[in-house]
Amino acid sequence: MKIEKTVNILNRRARFEYEILEEIEAGMVLTGTEIKSLRSSKASIAESFCQFIDGELYIINMMIDEYKLGTFYNHKTKRERKLLLHKKELHKFEKKLKDAGNTIIPLKLYINDRGKAKVLIALGRGKKLFDKRESIKDRENKRNLDRILKKS
Repeated sequence: MKIEKTVNILNRRARFEYEILEEIEAGMVLTGTEIKSLRSSKASIAESFCQFIDGELYIINMMIDEYKLGTFYNHKTKRERKLLLHKKELHKFEKKLKDAGNTIIPLKLYINDRGKAKVLIALGRGKKLFDKRESIKDRENKRNLDRILKKS
């Protein structure tokens, strides 16, 4: 009997703050205590972003709490973590990142069915204030429509 515990850590503000242009799944380089904390859902990607350093993509400002049972081998909570992508994907994202207003943001952090930690990153362009108002109106309209359908 296999116990399935899914870890889904979302960046809820990302889709509100950014217009998503392209998404891709990437692996991460983690230490032992980091993956143990991640499996117990002790992480946050709310304020994190991705940046190229020496031709490699790193996720910056992602917080993974210290492992409770870790000793002096514990990790730093906020450190740069390298993302694992193919060279073609890295070059493609690096070219698109040079356009004005584009940034790479993490949308979702999860553990796949093989037990590997993955992060869903996206190329996004910042929304203007009127775009955000439009998103709010769409969300309210959808909520009202669902209410009406539920009553009938």
